[in-house]
Amino acid sequence: MNGMTLWPQCSRPQDVVEIEMIPLSERGLPASTYELLCRAARRWPDRTAAAVLPNAERWQEPVRLTFTELLADVNRIANLLAEIGVGRHDAVALLSPNCQELISATLAAQVAGVVAPINPGLSQDHIAELLQRSGARVLVAAGPDLDPAVTEAALTLARKGLVDCVLLMSPTGQGPSGPVTTAGHASVDYLMRRAAGSSSERFHGDLPGTDDLASLFHTGGTTGTPKLAAHTHANEVADAWMVAANDLLDEDAVYFAGLPLFHVNALVVTVLAPLFKGQSVVWAGPLGYREPALYGVFWKLVQHHRIAAMSAVPTVYATLAMCSVNADTSSLRQAMVGASPLPAAVRAGFEGATGVALIEGYGLTEATCVSVRSFPGAARTGSLGCRLPYQEIKAVLVDDAGQWHDAGPDISGLLVIKGPTVFPGYVVGNGPGGHLLDGLGKLRAGWLDTGDLGRVDEDGFVHLTGRAKDLIIRGGHNIDPAIIEDALLTHPEVTGAAAVGRPDRHAGEVPVAYVTLAAGAATTTEELIQWADARVAERASSPKSVTVLGQLPVTAVGKPYKLALRADATRLAMSEALQGMPTVHAVEADIKDGTIVVTVSVDEASDAAVQSALNEYGVQWRITRRLTVEADR
Repeated sequence: MNGMTLWPQCSRPQDVVEIEMIPLSERGLPASTYELLCRAARRWPDRTAAAVLPNAERWQEPVRLTFTELLADVNRIANLLAEIGVGRHDAVALLSPNCQELISATLAAQVAGVVAPINPGLSQDHIAELLQRSGARVLVAAGPDLDPAVTEAALTLARKGLVDCVLLMSPTGQGPSGPVTTAGHASVDYLMRRAAGSSSERFHGDLPGTDDLASLFHTGGTTGTPKLAAHTHANEVADAWMVAANDLLDEDAVYFAGLPLFHVNALVVTVLAPLFKGQSVVWAGPLGYREPALYGVFWKLVQHHRIAAMSAVPTVYATLAMCSVNADTSSLRQAMVGASPLPAAVRAGFEGATGVALIEGYGLTEATCVSVRSFPGAARTGSLGCRLPYQEIKAVLVDDAGQWHDAGPDISGLLVIKGPTVFPGYVVGNGPGGHLLDGLGKLRAGWLDTGDLGRVDEDGFVHLTGRAKDLIIRGGHNIDPAIIEDALLTHPEVTGAAAVGRPDRHAGEVPVAYVTLAAGAATTTEELIQWADARVAERASSPKSVTVLGQLPVTAVGKPYKLALRADATRLAMSEALQGMPTVHAVEADIKDGTIVVTVSVDEASDAAVQSALNEYGVQWRITRRLTVEADR
């Protein structure tokens, strides 16, 4: 394989068009994620593929796996899965915090069948529904020494007959600690103990192909349980190559991974992309970036392991910006950020403390992972960056009949994406030939409706201007507002409910709710918060406030108009943030072309503190100065 063909220059926005002069089919990409792993093991057999930390306190004591050892573990697990009946079109569910075995199990499930990672923080009802929708009958879950609550949830699901086999994983660096048992009709054993007798040399089943499904990732929908978005092997390999095709990171670069493996970014950016160049990955402990102790040792960890690249959400960088840089961090060259808007103050704080430029990215699960990224040295104010090679992105205007019309350069509209990373659809059922997929209105002639509003300028830079979809993004985690609304609507005095995101300086957004009540209702907002808290699927979805309205806003044709509620929530959040500043006279939040813009009225030339406060939030704002006039005599 020609090295220049596989790795063209990709350090400037203008390189994207030159790269596309060679068709992607001639780039020599592996046919599957398994072929990608096998290729890495052949080329760099003794190089460390993964160095997994047991926890933050033991940041100098990782458990290391070479590429050869990683492939051997993947083969053992994949052969075990095939032996217990997992076929090419069968899903294998994963329910666990990160650990050494989860990395191998994720890749192995893609070899034998289709991997279906599930957030262990979801309610049991939602986990059960995702299991049924995926069709998974094998569940790989955290063992009691790793996460006892997850173990109990897995066994409860097994007792209900939802799975036939539960395979438990041990904490990093530890072995199985329990006996073989049963839960209802399901068998229960430890993953690596059960896999010990399986072949480690190669996978003996049918190898996955380019168009076979690799993963089912749940993503926030507009109603009820999160949807399952399907990815093919071609989707994931192509997007991982696009991430790896940058000139900042060579073969010796070391990645840091702290996002959970049920998040597609963790798989594509910190598992698959490093395989292309044989790069090592240092994995945080089970809690990842959510482990408070990690931040106290983070910069020493960067120095010790010579971390060159990391990927995180804005809240992580906001916390790191407040941590004293007490070590040599000169190895860190690439810090990627995405999943929610990046406040200007977070960028300034992190870059000022470290000297490392944040590289913004934009993407969504339905387009596999990443579609847009910024280029160091070629930033454009207000832009997320440019599209990745072979992915097309444009803004369209939607007419009254629902038809799309190209908006043209610098015209704001609905962002749509086309290319090899666009998913084949959501899982809507299971048939004899595998999973049944449907775009559910998100796909039109190969173009994906992102649900985001934005514009693409004449130079190809992408600017987000708003969000057409209702998702609330808290610290990079998608929250379906319907979960909150459904919970509130079960209250006997609630007649209407709408949940939206409210800007938050730490989490990007937090959920808040607006309700209407029956005549004569006596319930309080505090009682409604407690009511919702007891009924939502996960604690992160619990509304931080509930506001009672006479009626919920609607459009001219009677549809719910949540943008008005988001504007109100934004106004309240910014008013609280600026409270006590004597120069502030008024705070308003207006809707302009689908975008919420905060306007703050201040005394002339007295807005420095106001700007500093506003920059801590991912909102668009402007300041107007009130001219001081002499009072009437």
